[in-house]
Amino acid sequence: MHAMHHRSALLASIGLLVLALATAGCSTTPSSADSTGSIATASVPRTEAEWRREMEVSGQRYRAAPQDGEAAIRYAQALRAVGQRAQAAAVLEQSAIQNPQNQAVLGAYGRALADNGNYSQAIDVLNRAHTPDQPDWRILSVQGAAFDQMGKHQEAQRYYASALRIVPDETSVLSNLGLSYALSKNLPKAEVTPRRAAAHPGAAPKVRQNLALVVGLQGRFAEAETIARGDLSPEEATANVGILRRMLAQQNDPKKLNRGLAPSTGS
Repeated sequence: MHAMHHRSALLASIGLLVLALATAGCSTTPSSADSTGSIATASVPRTEAEWRREMEVSGQRYRAAPQDGEAAIRYAQALRAVGQRAQAAAVLEQSAIQNPQNQAVLGAYGRALADNGNYSQAIDVLNRAHTPDQPDWRILSVQGAAFDQMGKHQEAQRYYASALRIVPDETSVLSNLGLSYALSKNLPKAEVTPRRAAAHPGAAPKVRQNLALVVGLQGRFAEAETIARGDLSPEEATANVGILRRMLAQQNDPKKLNRGLAPSTGS
């Protein structure tokens, strides 16, 4: 009985941290949208200098033709990549006003709203970015993450489930679903889904780090560190697990806990 109470208290304590990770899990790479309205993830990582160059080029194109939805998307993508998220959302807001039926623009705008914490508005916009007869799994996953951020975990899980009916083995969706289960205090399911994702040959490092997080939440710190070392240096892996340990130790000290749970502003 004590162990169950201990686990529940830990989960309640790490809620803000996992929420931040849930959104990050589907927004680590700056994205744009294709002509069908799908949010497309950039396949080749770029340096900050490359993104700043892209920002200059796409910015010139956007200013020359602000009604061009594709130009707005590319410019906003570059802005977001260099940390100018509020400006990216503003560019897409104006583009959405000029292109109210452009699902690609709406998808990018809804994503930007979610990145900036405007979750309810993001969900409304994303509902218009695809249709029930032609759902987009990427948008469904972003909507799920937005619902998780709003504390509506069962609703979030329905969106993830809908996405997985389209792409059953998509690792990013499985990973987000696992974090959603963790927020729902369902640790067995929380471990099964990211473990399935992490076993996929194409799984991103963040997927395995999310698995390490969920394993660590159950007090299996040595196993969590082993998983984390698959992508991190031994020092980084130890430091990450150390954060979980300290959060557990400080869960009865609200002042210390709040400092440890400061929401991340990173992508």
